[in-house]
Amino acid sequence: MAHPNQTPLDLTIQPRDMAFGRKTSNARWWAGGDPVATSFYNALSATFPLGERFFMDSVRRYRNVAPSELKAQIAAFLAQEAMHTREHIFFNNQIADHGYDIAKMEARTRKRLDFARSRPPLQQLGATIALEHFTAILAHALLADTRHLEGASDEAKAMWRWHAIEEIEHKAVAFDTYVVAAAPLPAWRRWSLRVMTMIAATQLLFAVVGANMADLFEADGIRNGRTWRRVLSFLLVRPGMLRQVVGAYFTYFLPGFHPWSHDDRALVREAELSLETAYAQGAPA
Repeated sequence: MAHPNQTPLDLTIQPRDMAFGRKTSNARWWAGGDPVATSFYNALSATFPLGERFFMDSVRRYRNVAPSELKAQIAAFLAQEAMHTREHIFFNNQIADHGYDIAKMEARTRKRLDFARSRPPLQQLGATIALEHFTAILAHALLADTRHLEGASDEAKAMWRWHAIEEIEHKAVAFDTYVVAAAPLPAWRRWSLRVMTMIAATQLLFAVVGANMADLFEADGIRNGRTWRRVLSFLLVRPGMLRQVVGAYFTYFLPGFHPWSHDDRALVREAELSLETAYAQGAPA
C-alpha cells in the first residue's frame, strides 16, 4: 500500500531556542529523589546527542529530493534536533558531575550507531523513522501524564517537556522523507524495510538504555534484583510509560501507518502554555 501523506497542511514546526540549567544544577536523583526514575531519563539522555546527530544526517541526505514544503520542514527539524543535542550535552555534563560515567554510555551508543552508519542510506533512514516513532510516543506519554516528571525540578521538568513538544511537532518529517526516498520501491518492500528496521531499532534501544541504567545503578550501589523489580514497576505499573505507549508502538507495523494518524497537537499547545518564557535564549534574567 502507498502511504498517503497525512501530515496536517497547517502544521507548524517551530524551533524554540531555549536553555536550561545554566543557573542551577540538578540533584543527583533529580526525578523526585527516585534513583529508578532518574536513571531512566539519564540513560535516555546519554543516547540523545549522538542519536540525534544520526537522525539529522540520515534525513539531511535526502533533502534535495524533497518537495519544497517538506524541504522547509526538514530545515525546521534539523534546527530543533541541533538544539536538543546542545541541551542534552549540557544536561549530560551535569549527570557526569555526579560521578556517573557518561563517556562509557556514549561509547556504547557510538558503537551501535557506527554499525548503523555502515548500512545503506535508506536503511539508516528506516532506523531513524523507527526511533523517531519511539521518541514521539514517549513524548506524548510524558506530556499527557504529569506523574512522569513528578517531583522533578522546574528546570528539568521544563527541559524534558520542551523536548517532548518538539519531538511531537516533527514526528513525521523523517517518515515523509522516507516516503519520498523509498517511492521507487514496491509497496511490500517499503513496508518490510520499515518493519525490519523497527525490530532492529527496538532491540538497539532496549539494549543500550538497559545497559546505561545498569551502569547508573552500579555507580549508586543499587544494581540488584530489588532495583530491577522497581524498574519493571516504574515502566509497567506506576506511572507505567511503556504500558501507556505499547498500543501506539504497534500501530507502526500497520501497512497504512502514518505518524499523524494520531493528531496530538492539542496536547502540544496545552504543554507549550506551561513553558516559562524565561527559558528562551536571551530572555531577561
